[in-house]
Amino acid sequence: MAERSLADKLNRLFALHTSRSGAEYSNEQVAAAIADTGVTISQSYIWQLRKGRKDNPTFKHLQALAAFFGVPVSYFFDDEVTDRVNEQLERLRDEQRKLDELGGEVQLMAMRAGELSPDRRRLVMELLDVVYRQEQAERGERT
Repeated sequence: MAERSLADKLNRLFALHTSRSGAEYSNEQVAAAIADTGVTISQSYIWQLRKGRKDNPTFKHLQALAAFFGVPVSYFFDDEVTDRVNEQLERLRDEQRKLDELGGEVQLMAMRAGELSPDRRRLVMELLDVVYRQEQAERGERT
């Protein structure tokens, strides 16, 4: 695999490590969060790093960026580490999406169940239990 630039790696982190809302962090948000740790870095400097206009940041800046994104600083130096971390971040992002989708479904089910009488809620729970056992049995047959 071809060696990637610092800008490529940094932009990948921005794409894979998103806020709770799923939106990509802005350069300003990252700079502000890093500043809270005592390291001074501007949003315009982060922009320059992401655009490849600057490509030789201080080790302190790389440490701060790595800490913000929750990756080892070697992410920026070792392509094997980069690949491994990107794969892990992609899996985490996919799992988070699944949880977010499931959360919406669970909320809808709970809201609808809340409008049912106690007897009907009990019936829904029994039905859910039957469907759950059936799916577990089917999974057992496939393995």
